[in-house]
Amino acid sequence: MKPGPLKNMQHQLLELEKKMLLAGKTKELQFKNIHPSQLNAAKNLVHYLVLRNEDIRDLQNNLHIHGLSSLASSESHIHSQLQSILQRLGKQYTAAELDNCTWQYNQQQLAEKNKLLFGEKKDTGIPFIMVTFDASFADNYALIKNLLQNGMNVARINCAHDDEGTWAKMIHHLRSACLHTGLTCKIYMDLAGPKIRTKLLNKGKDKGKVKVKEGDIVWLAEDMKGFKEGDIVISPNEPGIIKMLKKGERVFIDEGIIKGFIETTKRNKAAMRIVRISSVKQQIKEAKGINFPDSDISISSLTEYDKACLPFICEYADMVGYSFVRYPSDLSGLQEALKNSTSKPPHIIIKIETTEAVKNLPQLLLCGMQEQAFGLMIARGDLAVEIGFERMGEIQEEILWICEAAHVPVVWATQVLETLNKSGMATRSEITDATHAAMAECIMINKGDHTIEVIETLRDILQRTGGHRNKKRFTFRPLSIAQSFINEELN
Repeated sequence: MKPGPLKNMQHQLLELEKKMLLAGKTKELQFKNIHPSQLNAAKNLVHYLVLRNEDIRDLQNNLHIHGLSSLASSESHIHSQLQSILQRLGKQYTAAELDNCTWQYNQQQLAEKNKLLFGEKKDTGIPFIMVTFDASFADNYALIKNLLQNGMNVARINCAHDDEGTWAKMIHHLRSACLHTGLTCKIYMDLAGPKIRTKLLNKGKDKGKVKVKEGDIVWLAEDMKGFKEGDIVISPNEPGIIKMLKKGERVFIDEGIIKGFIETTKRNKAAMRIVRISSVKQQIKEAKGINFPDSDISISSLTEYDKACLPFICEYADMVGYSFVRYPSDLSGLQEALKNSTSKPPHIIIKIETTEAVKNLPQLLLCGMQEQAFGLMIARGDLAVEIGFERMGEIQEEILWICEAAHVPVVWATQVLETLNKSGMATRSEITDATHAAMAECIMINKGDHTIEVIETLRDILQRTGGHRNKKRFTFRPLSIAQSFINEELN
């Protein structure tokens, strides 16, 4: 007699559990470096990645049909949930065998980590709100106080702009506002990271912009040696990049507005053929971002300028944002630099904005778990250019799932209600996008003339949608991030 559907489901779940436990054992050596409070989270992350290495959609459907949990929305306690289903199917466990990483445990741990990173907030039903400061805030105490009273929980200062004197004025006003209002606000400071930006070396240099059209050749070089007067020559502003480029690789300028391919490479220069310009103004401007999504750009994520900023950051900031993170070694470098600067370093927020960072996400999270608390920012601007705009919806969901499994708080960043912030009126798609932000623990707002209105609108949206954020049922096809991580263990 063939086994019934319940027996088949039990067998499949037991096989999954065996794989989870085996993967956990293979990681025991790496777990020795994990902070004691993060150990359960690290194990849960590995268990979840084992699950997402499999295609269990048929199993999920059968579980759902028979009134059992389909394992969806169980990222934070995946082994515990699997054991709970098996118990209902007749499996007996001893107390020692049951995984103590339960849903209740995760809620407690995430609350503690949120408090360490982002502080306190009155409205527990919506994410923390981070507001980006600029130089104008240094002389505008009233605005900072107003932002604080309207729900700002975290103040963001970008070290790529201004200087320590300006930053100190912003912080002074913020602390004064906190003192006078009785409200609290954490300080987050972004390291500038490598400045891969357009620098016009020849044509258009004086005006800060050069006209281009589709089909044009734009040269990438570090100097003007060997070029003619009419050539369009751009430096990526970071030494050594030109030698890392290869024929056929894509190049994006100004957040993907201009797309090109490397057509030829020589020792100290590369020719890029422009194939698309998605703007009425067909020009390349000075100091615009350049992305090389296909290229192996091996430059340090922690620049000399960043290192010079660390003493100020360690003195004043609660969190430090780490740009251009790609590998665990990048994160280890900052962890070491911070510990060499102070006995109580600020918490690190790793910014996911490169293809390598997405591929190496599990390893980055395990490296971050060496600390009691750290967070992750989905830097959707650069990330969308790097991975392709059409993949952004998929990838940001995957990052959220994996961070949920790792019990890592997430900051949702870039272009949240940006049109509203700049013009005073939101687009329909922005409102829809803002509802997705409720899945993160913190939301970052960029600078603009209508920031107060953005906060009010965001709070209204989040309060309306907050009760629905767990009412989704996902099916688990394999994730490439999980497959890379698990297959690495087997090879």
